[in-house]
Amino acid sequence: MTHGHDHEGGHGHAHGVTADSDKRLLTGALALIVAFMAGEVVVGVLAHSIALISDAAHMLTDAASIGLALVAMRLAARPPRGGYTYGLTRAEIFSAQANGITLLLLSAWLVYEAIRRLISPPQVAGGLVLGTALAGVVINLAASWLLGRANRSSLNVEGAFQHIVTDLYAFIATAIAGLVMVLTGFARADAIASLVVVALMLRAGAGLVRDSGRIFLEAAPAGLQPDRIGHALAGRPHVVEVHDLHVWQITSGMPAASAHVLVSVGEDCHAVRVDLERVLEQDYRITHTTLQVDHASEQILTIERHCGDSHGPSHRPGK
Repeated sequence: MTHGHDHEGGHGHAHGVTADSDKRLLTGALALIVAFMAGEVVVGVLAHSIALISDAAHMLTDAASIGLALVAMRLAARPPRGGYTYGLTRAEIFSAQANGITLLLLSAWLVYEAIRRLISPPQVAGGLVLGTALAGVVINLAASWLLGRANRSSLNVEGAFQHIVTDLYAFIATAIAGLVMVLTGFARADAIASLVVVALMLRAGAGLVRDSGRIFLEAAPAGLQPDRIGHALAGRPHVVEVHDLHVWQITSGMPAASAHVLVSVGEDCHAVRVDLERVLEQDYRITHTTLQVDHASEQILTIERHCGDSHGPSHRPGK
């Protein structure tokens, strides 16, 4: 017998409120960033400042990441239909991966720009750079505060947040570079600051690509070890064997597990299943479960036929 167990439905209303709140927070951050970005482009053109135009390009990626996040949230909220039995909840993972890849690509471009400026530093109005960068710090602090209040357990929101925080550091570095240029005239300070920002961007981008990639590859969530879970389930009363155990994430914050469980002859399969679901929920916070539970006497002679293409190891009591 196969049984599904999912507590997510019991909290649908709460999740809906959180999603609406996240949309408002992201929309507010997007409005702040787009307005400042437009002003920064104007100042950059008037001041002939490549540094400010570059920072505006950074902010364009921020705006794009938040826009992607909002679109993905709308797609993920659509109910399951047709062949999409989980709905489009994984759309947020596409968004998170796009954000991570964007950060990595932008890092490559910034390395090129930084090296070019180290070799031949452009003439930049240090005072305008300093003033605009300080204003950018304030705007990014406000945007970070808004996104910090959103649900960052979502890779989607986390991706947008990483973009904003990285740009905040970029503005701080640009402000320091502007101050150095004002005080000393050392034009290469801008390129040196850019390299510091690149290191931060590489770290954030690589983390997002790695985490989203694990979900696409159906890997177990970070911190959950399938072998340890299998041994824990096999050690419960009346369990003879646990095999075909799979642990994965449907999307961020939604771990799932499925397994075939053999129960001792004469014992209550339903009671064993309830006990295993309780262990998965309380000890591992896995609430989306599908367990096929059978008596060992019914399955032991035909186990090779039923599970001859078994995926993963078998777990038995004491082994």
